[in-house]
Amino acid sequence: MPLHRGARGSGSRHRTVNPFLGEANPVGGMTGAPPTHRLPDGPLPPGTAYQLVHDELMLDGNARLNLATFVTTWMEPQAGVLMTECLDKNMIDKDEYPRTAELERRCVAMLAELWHAPDPEAAVGCSTTGSSEACMLAGMALKRRWAARNADRYPAKDARPNLVMGINVQVCWDKFCTFWEVEVRQVPMEGERYHLDPAAAAALCDENTIGVVAVLGSTFDGSYEPVAELCAELDALQERTGLDIPVHVDGASGAMVAPFLDPDLVWDFRLPRVSSINTSGHKYGLVYPGVGWALWRSAAELPEELVFRVNYLGGEMPTFALNFSRPGAQVVAQYYTFLRLGREGYRCVQQAGRDIAKGLAARIGELPDFRLLTRGDELPVFAFTTAEEVTAFDVFDVSRRLREGGWLVPAYTFPAHREDLSVLRVVCRNGFSEDLAALFLDDLERLLPELRGQQGPSTTDREAATGFHH
Repeated sequence: MPLHRGARGSGSRHRTVNPFLGEANPVGGMTGAPPTHRLPDGPLPPGTAYQLVHDELMLDGNARLNLATFVTTWMEPQAGVLMTECLDKNMIDKDEYPRTAELERRCVAMLAELWHAPDPEAAVGCSTTGSSEACMLAGMALKRRWAARNADRYPAKDARPNLVMGINVQVCWDKFCTFWEVEVRQVPMEGERYHLDPAAAAALCDENTIGVVAVLGSTFDGSYEPVAELCAELDALQERTGLDIPVHVDGASGAMVAPFLDPDLVWDFRLPRVSSINTSGHKYGLVYPGVGWALWRSAAELPEELVFRVNYLGGEMPTFALNFSRPGAQVVAQYYTFLRLGREGYRCVQQAGRDIAKGLAARIGELPDFRLLTRGDELPVFAFTTAEEVTAFDVFDVSRRLREGGWLVPAYTFPAHREDLSVLRVVCRNGFSEDLAALFLDDLERLLPELRGQQGPSTTDREAATGFHH
């Protein structure tokens, strides 16, 4: 979340209110408008307060037309009802809300089986507010296990822990390394490779490496990182050096796509070196934000000192989380969705998303103005850029013009070693139908003649040209 500062000089500014918002006294509504940056002196009628907030939020973008976010923007009404019924339940209160705790436990068991834990009953896991928290927990476990193995020389100045990852990781991993004082070691992009290279990752490992992060579904282009190849490189490293480096799979999106659409792809606990996996229930888990999941192969991968015990129905419930208070609504919605869809339902939903992504990517690839980087055949996500011969406009112009029609499509520059490459990315989620994809393509084709007529790209500040900052 961004940090906000108080607005300067606006503490006493009042807004005028539509007279009809004053339910009891229309004229009183005109004189009782509240200030915007300090608490009002007194209360407002609920209808008035609602309408003031509602009207301001109309200026937000339409979430269903947001092709930048991976986050779920549509659920069935029944899920919404269940979430409303559980908004007042605090997930940490296991003894007060034992059934909510039980639904969380069932979700963990389902994911353990889905991700091929060798003994699903022995796998441990928990819900989180999203993948960012889940990654923090997984990183903490990696660091604590490394510290235990190196207790004879850590802490010391020459024993600074490090974490290896591709430069394409989500920013939460940079946050983890900053918050928990871990050195970041990143594999840069090279040429047409936009994610981690297994051999390069292994070359960065040493006796201070707490683990390697593999991303199943890069947010930059939707591609899967080669988890099995990475594990093979680390196996070879262990044979040469004795270094036993665990792997964490950041499956924020792909861990809820690959099991259903790519069942033969080996990326999960079938690989002995994979010690933990996270996913976002609120992405391709098909639940409104925010819920994530973190799972470990077994209790051995999660240091006991990180787990707290809560008295639960006469016994103990182990808990591991950064947040203490959060509603049970999202966990209940996740269980509802698992129950509602099952394996076949998830397969159909994710297949529909992939089909739409591949179809839309193919149509855009046929336009002479663009070049595809990915085609939506892994995550239902694809990235494209302007063709080499296009000089009249750039991807930032396209993003800005699409926004005029309500479409939110991020344009951004790739990181180190490929800063020369700027792309547009389209995320196809449940709710983005074939009809909406056709409307999007119509709008894109409609604005191209005007863009082609420009004298050159209109973007001067690329940082300011897009609201997308990964």
